[in-house]
Amino acid sequence: MDVKTVRRWLDGRRPYPRHRSQLADLVGIDQAKIWRAEVPAPPSPQHGGAEIEASYAHRWAVPRSVWQWLFSQAEREIGILVYSGLFLAEDIGILRILAERAHAGVSVRILLGDPNSPHVAERGADEGVDEAMAAKIRNSIVLYQPLREVDGVEIRLHSTVLYASLYCADDDLLVNPHAYGVTASNAPVLHVRRAERDDVASMYAHSFEAVWRSAQSLA
Repeated sequence: MDVKTVRRWLDGRRPYPRHRSQLADLVGIDQAKIWRAEVPAPPSPQHGGAEIEASYAHRWAVPRSVWQWLFSQAEREIGILVYSGLFLAEDIGILRILAERAHAGVSVRILLGDPNSPHVAERGADEGVDEAMAAKIRNSIVLYQPLREVDGVEIRLHSTVLYASLYCADDDLLVNPHAYGVTASNAPVLHVRRAERDDVASMYAHSFEAVWRSAQSLA
């Protein structure tokens, strides 16, 4: 392996599955005991699927350390697709990580819902929070303001129906699918990793790009 790759492993980036298996065999220790418990070592992906790293019954059950790990290990790009993403906007530590990754050359793209979109109003009604949904987005816009001044960070507003909130960092994605009448924070989260072309993770990545192309830059 390239020395730089090994250094990234030592800095906390998890190796690909085939390398994890070989390393575990080399040192004679079970994979689950080597890498962090909050991002467990998964089984090998099945043909045509994505590698499922972990699943959580609710977004609120995802440890903060997982969010920190996801964004801090990005080396190429970070993408966030939400309506408000208020729980991230209120986390100063996460905002600092996003800024640091942007300063390191990582492309950071954030998609927030247009607070004037009828789809946002409909989602608010579906979740029983009504106008609070648009208010949360406006609050997030204010809280994300410091990031707008960082080179490498771009924020856009979208008016699409949000079937799932996406949190992408290179090949790792946290997918928060939405269910009618259930708030995003109470909906489940899947941590998937791109294992091959046209897998589940790639499909969500393509969806992110489609929304990005249709969105408008935040004025």
